[in-house]
Amino acid sequence: MANRLSVITTRTGDDGTTGLGDGSRIPKDAPRIAALGDVDELNSVIGLLLTEALPDTIVADLLTIQHDLFDMGAELCIPGHTALTDAHIANLDARLAHYNGSLPPLREFILPGGTRGAAQAHVARTVCRRAERSVVALANAHSVNPSVRLYLNRLSDLMFVLARCINQHAGRKDTFWAGTRARH
Repeated sequence: MANRLSVITTRTGDDGTTGLGDGSRIPKDAPRIAALGDVDELNSVIGLLLTEALPDTIVADLLTIQHDLFDMGAELCIPGHTALTDAHIANLDARLAHYNGSLPPLREFILPGGTRGAAQAHVARTVCRRAERSVVALANAHSVNPSVRLYLNRLSDLMFVLARCINQHAGRKDTFWAGTRARH
């Protein structure tokens, strides 16, 4: 493993293709690469969120999620490989229940914002939704483990809830959307 990534510039993608984990090459604009790229971007956005001052439990959960997303990337990179299971989905469901339990019920839509960390969690939520759309598009043409789609769907919900928890932890209230009539 120490020399696995010893050469970063390979020039093999100069022709507009990229290599998959099974050794095959496909165009860089293929749906599989779009999904893989969106999952990678999501992982990076969560990494940026982790640079904020966050409660320890949220940090631990986000680190677990980053590892899960890396496994998801491997699954997308190696057609036929399965890394995510029902247990991963159950873990997200449990974390959603845990964090939801500390929040007041929502009666209005909220706007992204509050603290910088909460805003970053909302960015992660929207990137997650895009990754989910890319995976759905990929699944329309190729076999994809359903757990990948389910995981992304639950994760976007969790990022919404975490944004609220981050604001709550900082003593900030959610910003409620004021409908058109309320603003004029």
